[in-house]
Amino acid sequence: MKYSEVQNYIGGQFVSGGQNFLDVFNPAYGSVISKVPLSPSEELDKAVQAAKKAFPAWSNLPIKERIQVFFRYKTLLEQHIEELTNLVTEENGKIYSEAKAEILKSIELTEFACSLPQIIAGEVMEVSRGVECRIEKYPVGVVASITPFNFPNMVPNWTIPNAIALGNCMILKPSELVPLSAGRIAELLKEAGLPDGVLNIVHGGRETVEAICDHPGIEAISFVGSTKVAKIVYRRGTSNLKRVLALGGAKNHLIVMPDADLEMSASNIVASMSGCAGQRCMAASVMMAVGRVDHIIDRMATYMKNMVLGEAIGPVISKEAKARIEGYITEAEQQGAKILVDGRNRVVSGKEEGFFVGPTLIDYVKPSMKIAQEEIFGPVMVIIRTSDVDEALKVENSSPYGNAASVFTESGGTARYVIERASAGMVGINVGVPVPREPFSFGGWNESKFGAGDITGRSSVEFWTKPKKITTKWNIEAATNWMS
Repeated sequence: MKYSEVQNYIGGQFVSGGQNFLDVFNPAYGSVISKVPLSPSEELDKAVQAAKKAFPAWSNLPIKERIQVFFRYKTLLEQHIEELTNLVTEENGKIYSEAKAEILKSIELTEFACSLPQIIAGEVMEVSRGVECRIEKYPVGVVASITPFNFPNMVPNWTIPNAIALGNCMILKPSELVPLSAGRIAELLKEAGLPDGVLNIVHGGRETVEAICDHPGIEAISFVGSTKVAKIVYRRGTSNLKRVLALGGAKNHLIVMPDADLEMSASNIVASMSGCAGQRCMAASVMMAVGRVDHIIDRMATYMKNMVLGEAIGPVISKEAKARIEGYITEAEQQGAKILVDGRNRVVSGKEEGFFVGPTLIDYVKPSMKIAQEEIFGPVMVIIRTSDVDEALKVENSSPYGNAASVFTESGGTARYVIERASAGMVGINVGVPVPREPFSFGGWNESKFGAGDITGRSSVEFWTKPKKITTKWNIEAATNWMS
């Protein structure tokens, strides 16, 4: 193995996570590069106790002092960007440019955390003569973040900087498929001056997630993953009286109008479906072709056929994922859909054991087909033909998900019509991946998110804090009223 066995990070030290391990693969080569522990619940309890021990001193620091750690952490991310990029590529399979973009986003997220003192300044008002009311935000306590495989550096940084800068102590449970980046994040934060116990990492699978949901010492949980598991985490966590924000899956629809710009639309749509091998919750997977847009479809097919697998598009995460994605394509073909570009059974020279699926374009898909309804999480775009925008919106609205939607058009009126009627938390106009940039928050609707608020940006402040309302009266001459 290239890397030693992964360890948990508890109380500022890397420690053994138990006796049971899973192999960690490099998806591009299909080779084992490390092993990750499946930690028992006892290991989680040690992490919680370490976080509890660290919480009083950390939470009592003024926020302007806490964020100094993140100023230094941001600098370290910049200094180590090449190393961190290569680590993401090795454990996740992303091509270099995508992995580097992930680290750049982590830097942006950290930069936002550094601005929190200006954002959370308390509200103060003289509500009656001689009587003042104000609001102060306090940390929740010991919190947990459960993160997915598709962004091993960025998604942990969705939560770590904001939650910790706001005074909380955190337990991070990374995906067991990509455990290496989390350890490096911990090392850089310690180098930046984060006190021991403020961030702890516990590796594992289902048992560890269940233990997080059940542990009485954990006050709040954020989760990013599939809708199936998001529902389980939300129900189990809230049943234990925790605040939970769980982001689930997606089935993002792109509505393409006949007046859409040819080059911008074709290139953006292909980039949206193929970026990160389609393994992102913002990936477009359904194109609603409104009217005569065959010229755009033809250009998309040309783009896809010219993409070099292994260079322009990386592997999917595992052998099982490859088999599942190719199974969806085969089933759609058997049901009468037309394969315009076929990504099945592709092999990359020099990486013959890698888990590659080529970009795939499927036309004449019916809304009732499974491939049109379920999240594929691979580089697959299906085309559903509609006669007008209302028919397209009907299909989009019928999806149980509600993460993102986009419309490609040159008409401002059509764009506004879609914005107002799309059932999605994030909407793009001529943008295939409508991810909000900081300080705007990330989060979907419907079965793409469970819980209140969003996971990043200003909206996340409410999740990671609890407000204390203070009413003060010092003036003995103030008039007596209902507040007395």
